[in-house]
Amino acid sequence: MTFDGTWKIDRNDNYDKFMEQMGINMVKRKLAAHDNLKITIQQNGNKFAVKESSNFRNLEINFTLGDTFEYSLADGTELSGSWNMEGDMLKGIFNRKDNGKQLTTTRIVQRDELIQSYNYEGVDAKRIFKKC
Repeated sequence: MTFDGTWKIDRNDNYDKFMEQMGINMVKRKLAAHDNLKITIQQNGNKFAVKESSNFRNLEINFTLGDTFEYSLADGTELSGSWNMEGDMLKGIFNRKDNGKQLTTTRIVQRDELIQSYNYEGVDAKRIFKKC
């Protein structure tokens, strides 16, 4: 499948402003900007297995498209939501448990890059990964 493989962070676009809007303190934002995140994705039909490994944590997430699940960000922010396919793009809509505000995330593969985009409270950011 298109998303299958291991992807290593290459660069960020407006990620610090996004994290600031999310309420993440400066120290955690500086650490997160250099987390060396690696994502491994395996898709089997509408089921996904995602492994995240970084300098700060290792996490495995299994989800089925359209099914709601719980997830915690690296800073501890708890979310509830689901992923769906929109054409060639994975789109996740999650609500924060602490304030009910919505975080939208998309993933799309373009050439040898996985582009993960975020929107929270009007602030957009991207993390671009290269295929390993």
